[in-house]
Amino acid sequence: MPEAAFRCADSAAPIERLDVGAYRVPTDRPESDGTLEWDSTTIVIVEAASAGRVGLGFTYCDRAAAVIIAEQLAPMLVGRDAFAIKAAWHAMSVKLRNLGRPGIAAAAIAACDVALHDLAAKLLDVPVLHLLGGRHRRLPVYGSGGFTSYSEDELEEQLGDWARNGFKAVKMKVGRQAEHDGARVRRARKAIGADVELFVDANGAYGRKQALALAEEFAACGVSWFEEPVSSDDRDGLRLIRDRAPAGMAIAAGEYGYTPSDFLALLQAGAVDCLQADATRCAGFTGYLIADSLAHAFKLPLSSHTAPALHLQCCCASLQTRHIEWFHDHVRIEAMFFDGVPEVTDGMLQPALDRPGLGLSFKRRDAEIYRV
Repeated sequence: MPEAAFRCADSAAPIERLDVGAYRVPTDRPESDGTLEWDSTTIVIVEAASAGRVGLGFTYCDRAAAVIIAEQLAPMLVGRDAFAIKAAWHAMSVKLRNLGRPGIAAAAIAACDVALHDLAAKLLDVPVLHLLGGRHRRLPVYGSGGFTSYSEDELEEQLGDWARNGFKAVKMKVGRQAEHDGARVRRARKAIGADVELFVDANGAYGRKQALALAEEFAACGVSWFEEPVSSDDRDGLRLIRDRAPAGMAIAAGEYGYTPSDFLALLQAGAVDCLQADATRCAGFTGYLIADSLAHAFKLPLSSHTAPALHLQCCCASLQTRHIEWFHDHVRIEAMFFDGVPEVTDGMLQPALDRPGLGLSFKRRDAEIYRV
């Protein structure tokens, strides 16, 4: 169907405006993982309006994503049919082709795509889950933090608190000082007890043989998930580690997937036991559900990366989602910026289906002090 068919003249609900803002929030203490250090997180928030309703979307990215949205995407989205989300998604991808579709451009598309899903659901007065077609009523989460910048006491306190509050799995960062990682993992296991799953995430910090050696050491502490033991770009290395890692240890990667081809390459390489995807990076719910379809075709589970308040309803509509990451930074920011964020009960998240859209309301006044 011609692109023009989805413009204002054919729509009962044209997009009337699209606003964007970027907000930088300091971390509550210094944070680092195996390959990066940071002291703040930037959230880019999009609001799309039509027929008296406002759709909310966001991504975690540099403020450059907000500039791309304001200058490139908002002008071409205004006037389009608010319900023609896939047409808008394709048009945004084409519009940003020469800027480089992966990376910041994909994050910009993501915030807009999520806002359009939220808007369409609000126009229909249904939750996003019903718009997408639900499969799950609730999903397990795993507590995620345990940064390499934390002392062992801080590590034990954070992971132990999650375990005491009913989380069935927790994840810690490794890779900054490999020679100390075994001791930190042992300390984490002691903090959470024997019945809670322990995950580790190296963010691509190790070499191949180093990762294999550490996998054996981690397995002795019952580690059941080894995320990005080597760079996601090293698909042969991930396959090597997946083939030779101890039984019962899943190899995971995919958080840096921006396009469907990125996910397909990991799957075709046999590089992972569990695929990861991040809707704030892979161009929104539309991109996430493409990754879900690919995981379904390869008969592998899918795990969402960070941003739990954003992912919950989309993941409940997914065929393959295994669990949701309860990432410390984003949990904190989402509670600061939005009313209606989901809460964990017995290690599970369940969307509230008595509110339309994502069920989130932007706390504009609270957010304003962080605007950049």
